[in-house]
Amino acid sequence: MIMENNYYDFPFYKWEKEKANDPFLRQPFGESWEEYTWAEVGDMARRISNAIDSYKLPPKSHVGLISKNCREWVIADLAIMMSGHISVPFFPTLKSYELEKLIEFGEVKLMFAGKLENWDEQSKGVKNIPVISFPTYENHSLIPNSANWNDLLKKFEPKKDNYHPKLSDIWTIVFTSGTTGDPKGVVLDYNTIYLTKVIIENEINPLAVDMNGKNSFLSYLPLNHIFERVVIESSCFRYGGTMSFVESLETFGKNLADVQPTTFAGVPRIYNKFKDKVLEKMPQNKLNTLLKIPILSSIIKKKIKKSLGWSRCGAIVSGAAFLPQEIIDWYQKLDVFILNGYGMTENCCVCSYLDTKNSKGKGSVGLPWDEVEVKIGDDGAILNKGPFLLKEYYKNKEYTNRVLKDGWFNTGDKGYIDDDGYLHITGRVKDIFKTSKGKYIEPHLIEEKFEKSNLFQQLCVVGLGLPQPILLGVLNDLSKSNVNETSEKMIDYLEKINSSLDSYKKIKKVVFVKNEWTPENDLTTPTLKIKRAKIDEEFSKNYDSWYNSEEIIIWE
Repeated sequence: MIMENNYYDFPFYKWEKEKANDPFLRQPFGESWEEYTWAEVGDMARRISNAIDSYKLPPKSHVGLISKNCREWVIADLAIMMSGHISVPFFPTLKSYELEKLIEFGEVKLMFAGKLENWDEQSKGVKNIPVISFPTYENHSLIPNSANWNDLLKKFEPKKDNYHPKLSDIWTIVFTSGTTGDPKGVVLDYNTIYLTKVIIENEINPLAVDMNGKNSFLSYLPLNHIFERVVIESSCFRYGGTMSFVESLETFGKNLADVQPTTFAGVPRIYNKFKDKVLEKMPQNKLNTLLKIPILSSIIKKKIKKSLGWSRCGAIVSGAAFLPQEIIDWYQKLDVFILNGYGMTENCCVCSYLDTKNSKGKGSVGLPWDEVEVKIGDDGAILNKGPFLLKEYYKNKEYTNRVLKDGWFNTGDKGYIDDDGYLHITGRVKDIFKTSKGKYIEPHLIEEKFEKSNLFQQLCVVGLGLPQPILLGVLNDLSKSNVNETSEKMIDYLEKINSSLDSYKKIKKVVFVKNEWTPENDLTTPTLKIKRAKIDEEFSKNYDSWYNSEEIIIWE
């Protein structure tokens, strides 16, 4: 289904004409929403594109973008594409020294900045390049010494010509979130965003996207991350509809309930939190009882879906990390079927997916997408091939050649393909650690067992250099409320799980840590995947004392 000609069709131009007066971008401000139509967005993007041209940058220059999700982010992204340049988006939580390093390495010539909480510190990393600032959002940083967005809209006329890049032209350079080390610049071309057509225009349309533009998307996961950019932004560009934003973390639930999107994309941590939210209002035993009563069951399911913002959802998607089977099963009892996708920045989040409405493939990450091939290497590593792979790692030929061979990309994940063709992940090659007994531990396999306890919102098996592994975990709110009961449940669960494990894999201690692991304390990525190396760095000084403690269950 890849385009037969050499040029990207740039579907935005179509909606700009056909849906000119329909709402496109929706930004919340307290109780009200401001809307920009497709025509208004087109006009602003074309003006900002002319503003970019005024800087006389060399062709195909790298233009940075740092901001939380907002309407200007999308307009700036469009303007960069319309100017024939390459976007280099950054996580809005970066420290100044991190930003400085990436700007220099990424050869960024111009920067868009706005909707940031700590620009005073971050700006120290932005040196010797011009900055275009978004309008200031309440409770967010002013961006001094910059070209003002609104002033540029007044100063420049809209660009008249439509720019059509070649499919082989570089679209963006995305820096990975660094779960396994320093971020790497993933170079992606326009073939990679053409993938939305391949994903959606197949027999089952797993994202439930309406091709006539009757779509409602909510954008809240970082737009600089490829998952959000492809599933939400690119889908909206290609098939039309509205794209709404979240005002803040505190208003997330309210904004979601207001929007009631037709397609919802989340990460495992979000689905865990939503589950906890439901159980806070209705304990599991009561919920189970009500779901057994035919008339009440239907009412309860509809009520829960609406409260979570999913009353109109045709597709609910999980990505960025593995979604545990028990979470999938829990939601299925509510008639919520989460599409579990598997992929990473390097393959544009497109490797395989599991349609959970299908009873097949339990415990797997599904079947390969159209146009994608998957196989297992001699060392057990998952390899994939397709038109949506990275071109290269920016200025890193050695690493590119290491993971890209004969068109096959080495994901770094270990797994297997079952007799029905379903792909299973058994761990991450770099996550494996060796105990002091010389035994190798694949933490993912053990963590899966403990996730079924319904006690944790986050957990991590560690133990490099220890005789046996130990389990660190952040409890969910329900489990925190009753120390004694939680400890007793954990002891019972620990005995049960250990009885099923080989002797060298048995968990010696369980440690309930005080504070949640977040992007702010650098223990997770911005998409909430845990950083194992950082967790080791943070807690390893305590490993020996915890291991030698008389207690089996330890509260930090």
